[in-house]
Amino acid sequence: MKLSPTSIAGVVRIDLEPKTDDRGWFARGFCQQTLADAGHHFTVHQTNLSFNAKAGTLRGMHYQAEPLPDPKIVRCERGAIFDVAIDLRPASATYMKWTGEELTAATGAALLIPAGCAHGFISLTDDSQVLYLMGAPYDADLARGVRWNDPAFGIDWPIEATTINPRDAAYPDYDPEQETP
Repeated sequence: MKLSPTSIAGVVRIDLEPKTDDRGWFARGFCQQTLADAGHHFTVHQTNLSFNAKAGTLRGMHYQAEPLPDPKIVRCERGAIFDVAIDLRPASATYMKWTGEELTAATGAALLIPAGCAHGFISLTDDSQVLYLMGAPYDADLARGVRWNDPAFGIDWPIEATTINPRDAAYPDYDPEQETP
């Protein structure tokens, strides 16, 4: 695994380093020790999958509030997505900034999104599938979100959102005075 920082503190791109031979290739997709050695302590509590039938499906922007924030590692297992993290940590130098990465099944790259960041993505291809390694169990009472097109963040989505959950579309404009992760 190769770890590369992004423009958001703690958000890290994880690239595979495949070892190839006549059978194909093998690569480490997750290593708790490699992450810890780089200062990213991550324990997998559950895994989640999402399937997105059509390109333009937007999921997000979600996070889980204290006392059980949910860091995650996101990898596209089929197709391609544009994956986004928004820093909602008021004490962070990158507070209210966003970063986005194209994740594809072909590259196997993943994004580590720390606690305190909202996460979402848009599917770039039909029939995309996304794998999430979750650093905390899901707690519906702590589930929160910010709107994917809120001008406070100005996310530059690469394609138009054509399918979105009504809850995700209805989040109000972000108010920094309200509860944060």
